[in-house]
Amino acid sequence: MEWLDRLAQTFELDAPTNQEIVAVLDAARDVAHGVERMITPVSTFLLGMNVERRVRAGPSRQEALTSARAALEATLPAGPAEEGSGDTE
Repeated sequence: MEWLDRLAQTFELDAPTNQEIVAVLDAARDVAHGVERMITPVSTFLLGMNVERRVRAGPSRQEALTSARAALEATLPAGPAEEGSGDTE
């Protein structure tokens, strides 16, 4: 966690809260296991971009993350991961 704090400071951002870290890691897990592991980093990047856009519109960062996470969840397929996901579970 210390490294994340330093990275946030380097990027001139507020460090993520434990709740935010859990939400992002949960989103990454859902994409990796439900869609495609290879695109997980890009999906979390897009999640962050959406949170930033939402925050500029007024809600708190936590509210924006909760809304963005719900939007991401709505796009996840209902069935098992797509073929070629590399998911062995």
